[in-house]
Amino acid sequence: MGLLGIFLALTLLIGMSYRGWSVLLLAPAAALLAAGVAGEPVLAHWTQTFMLGAAGFFAQFFPIFLLGALFGKLMDDSGSVRAISRTMAETLGPRRAILAVVLAGAFVTYGGVSLFVAFFVLAPMAHSLFKEANIPNKLMPAAIVLGTSTFTMSALPGTPAIQNAIPMPFFGTTPFAAPGLGIIASAVMLGFGLWWLARQERQARVTGVGYVDEQQPALETVAEDQLVRERAVTSREFDPVEMGHGRRSEDLPSFWVAALPLVMVVVVNLLMSFWILPAMDLDFLREPQWGPTSLAAVGGVWSVVVGLAVAIVLLIVLNWKRLPNLRDSMDAGANASALPALSVASLVGFGGVVAALPAFAVVKEWVLGIDGGPLVSLAISTNVLAALTGSASGGLTIALEALGSTYMQLAYDMGIDPALMHRVAVIGAGTLDSLPHNGAVVTLLAVCGSTHKKSYFDIVVVGILGPILALIAVIALGTAFGSF
Repeated sequence: MGLLGIFLALTLLIGMSYRGWSVLLLAPAAALLAAGVAGEPVLAHWTQTFMLGAAGFFAQFFPIFLLGALFGKLMDDSGSVRAISRTMAETLGPRRAILAVVLAGAFVTYGGVSLFVAFFVLAPMAHSLFKEANIPNKLMPAAIVLGTSTFTMSALPGTPAIQNAIPMPFFGTTPFAAPGLGIIASAVMLGFGLWWLARQERQARVTGVGYVDEQQPALETVAEDQLVRERAVTSREFDPVEMGHGRRSEDLPSFWVAALPLVMVVVVNLLMSFWILPAMDLDFLREPQWGPTSLAAVGGVWSVVVGLAVAIVLLIVLNWKRLPNLRDSMDAGANASALPALSVASLVGFGGVVAALPAFAVVKEWVLGIDGGPLVSLAISTNVLAALTGSASGGLTIALEALGSTYMQLAYDMGIDPALMHRVAVIGAGTLDSLPHNGAVVTLLAVCGSTHKKSYFDIVVVGILGPILALIAVIALGTAFGSF
C-alpha cells in the first residue's frame, strides 16, 4: 500500500500542478495522501516531517533566493541587463543573431541575474535580431534556453544559481566543485546547442522559411498571468508578477558599468570559497548555539551570499541616478523571492514525507542498485525527480534530502571525490526538468509569443539532449580520471 500511496501522491502533484494549482496547497495534500494510504499518522507527518523539511530548506537557502531575486530586479531596473543585451546585439549583429542571444543570456545569468529577468529582456532583443536576419521565430525560445538554462545553471564553475548551491551542504563542497569537468560539460552543452541551432537556421533558409512578423504579447500581461505564475515559481527563484513593479530606467549604463556587478559576483564568490573563509578561525561553529555545524556545511552558501551582497551594493553605487525608486525596486526584488522559496520548500517537505515512509526503502534499494555505480544512480534519481516535479531545484533537493547522506557514505567508501558527486547531481537535475510542464518553459514560450507545437522540439534538443550528453561525458571522465 505504501508504494501505491507514493504513486497516487506523485500523480496528484504532477497532474494538478500542470493545471495551474498552487504547489503550496498540492505538496502538503499529496504528502498527506501518501502518508494516509501507507497507514502512517497523517497529522504527525504534516507538522513533524513535512514542515520540518520545508522549514529546513527555507532556513538554509532563503538568503540566496532573497539576494538573487533582489540583484536581478536591480539589474533590470537600472537598465544593466538591457545595456549588456544591446552591446551583444550591436557587436555580433544580425549575421550572428543566435550567437548574440545565447551569449547575452549566458553572461547575465552566470553573473547572477534571475532567469525570468533575463527572459523578459532577451525576448524583445531576440525578436529584433531575428527579424532583421530573417530567422524563424520558433528558434528564439531554444536560443534563450541555451544561454540561460543549461551550462550557466548547472556546469560553469562558480555559478550562483540556486541549483549549484543545493548540493554544497550535503557534500561539503563549494560553488566551484569539479571546475575542469564543469568547463568540459559547458563546452559540450554550448557547442552542441549552437550546432543544432545553426543547422536549423540553414534548413530554414533552404526551405525559404523565415521570420513571421506577428503581434507580440504584452510582457506585462504575461508576467501577471496566474497560470504562468503558478508554474513559474516552482521552477526558478523569481516571481514574474514582480517584473511590473518598481521603475525601469530609460537611461542605460555603459557596458562596463553594467557588467562590473556581474563580474563581482563571481570574483567575490571565488575569493570567499578558496581564500577568505578557509583563512578564518571558525571553530566557534562547533558550539551548540550554531547547530553545531561546520565550514563545509555553510561555507558554500556563505560564499554565494556575500558575492551577491557585494554586487548589489556596487550596483546601487554605480547606478544611483538610474534607480530613482530604489525602495520600490528593492521591495519588488524581495517580494519576488518569497513565493518561489516557499514553493520549492513545499516540494522538499513533500519529499521528506515520502522518504520517511517505510515503502521508500524499496525505492531507495532500487535506486542504489542501478547498474553503473553511484554516479549513474545519482544522475538518474535527480533526473527523474526533477522531471516529476518540473523543477531542477525541487527535484535535486528531494533526491539529496532522501539519499544525500547515503551517497556521501558511498563516496567515502569508494574513494569518490564529493565534488564529482556535486557536479553530477547538478547537471542531472538540469536535464529532464525542462519537460513541457516546467514553469520556465511555459513562461518563456509565452514571453516569446510561441507555443509548444512550434518551439518545444528545439528546446528539447538544446535544453535536454545537450545536457544529457554533457552528463554522460562528466560521468565517463569522472569515473576514468576522478574529479578535476
